[in-house]
Amino acid sequence: MQAKKMLKSILSMRNQLSLNIVKFLKEAYIILLEDRRIADHFFIILQGTVHITKEVQVAGDEHSDILGPGDFFGVVSTMSGHRHIEAAQAVTDVTLIVVHQNQFGQLIQDNAPVVIKILLQFSRRMRYLNESLTMLTIKKNVNSDLENLFNVAAYYVKQGQYYQAYYAYRQYIKYCPNGKNVQLAQEHFKKITPHIKPEKLEYKNFEMTRTYPKDTMIFAQGEPGEDIFIIKDGSVKIVEIAGDSEVLLAILKAGDIFGEMAVLESKPRGASAVAYEECQLMVVNKINFYHMIKTQPQLIARLTTMLAERIWLLYRQLANLRISDSLGRMYDMLLIHLERKKVNFTSKRHFIFDFGIKELINMVGLSQGDGNVALQKLMQIKCVDVIQNKICVTDVLDFSKHAFSYRKRLEIEKVRRARPQLYISG
Repeated sequence: MQAKKMLKSILSMRNQLSLNIVKFLKEAYIILLEDRRIADHFFIILQGTVHITKEVQVAGDEHSDILGPGDFFGVVSTMSGHRHIEAAQAVTDVTLIVVHQNQFGQLIQDNAPVVIKILLQFSRRMRYLNESLTMLTIKKNVNSDLENLFNVAAYYVKQGQYYQAYYAYRQYIKYCPNGKNVQLAQEHFKKITPHIKPEKLEYKNFEMTRTYPKDTMIFAQGEPGEDIFIIKDGSVKIVEIAGDSEVLLAILKAGDIFGEMAVLESKPRGASAVAYEECQLMVVNKINFYHMIKTQPQLIARLTTMLAERIWLLYRQLANLRISDSLGRMYDMLLIHLERKKVNFTSKRHFIFDFGIKELINMVGLSQGDGNVALQKLMQIKCVDVIQNKICVTDVLDFSKHAFSYRKRLEIEKVRRARPQLYISG
């Protein structure tokens, strides 16, 4: 019933927005993965059924493979401004509404159900992708219940990162007063308090703008989430703790929005947010967020674009982990982030990434030992350097030539191993 209402609303706006309607016959391909062009439009199903094949299949996300009336596809690639990461084929004869990227703001205006459906779909997909990425990088599942707050705190104590540990212990004591580790948490909490300045971490609920010093925790995975954050200045890293490892999921900058997943799905925080550098944040509570959906389409369009970008990046990171060669993974990961920033590969400009050596090794899922070996090979290239603890390429064109050449060698070697008879000389 809700899907019918949404479609009726969209159809009533069709003439105003000049939305086109297209038809595909049964078994026809609507989107091909081989299409390398940048996506500039997505589809809403009006009639019929569509089968989606993703570039990377993720456990838990299979329910979105068969879509029907009222469902969307192609939104991630279109709103992020990248090539498609999924193929679409008509299961039956289908009728589709075509929405171009520049029409999205008008589409969601006064049409809250459309926005909520897209955001919920994005939120669920991001949760599945985050879990899969963590599992593949450190071979461990992520635990995001309240009791896990104690484990998060314990991890940061071992790392000597007392501001993060202080926050996680405090939240564990608050939300788990009868938890199995509460006495130990209280003891550790008292021990680390002298190492920090707690007054820097105290915020009132009514404060709409907050400043977080570098390395302080904004929220911890496992705790309830009632607020969404908009970065006004500085940067924030989103991480997951699994056992004795930290997985970097994203580094967000001014203008980015985060914390929406817990609010949209009314679930515990799936990851932690830490100030990567001192940052100033605007805080939006759940009630105000839903009011913004109805009254500020430009801001919601920005959120949708940002979530699409994160999903695209997660898919590409998961594809990266399929590369068996360690150096090949590092090349590919740096290419991914250049593509993410829409850097022209034919440019001779220099580019500084927003992460360093430790984060790169973490992102490609290598042990410290294997990562260091691959890194030594990478650093032998003259155009790769480290500046102020950040990886830098001094010539994008030169780097991309090295990267694509290495990828080609890996592909040839893969074929050679699969069909050795082709390479046996007479």
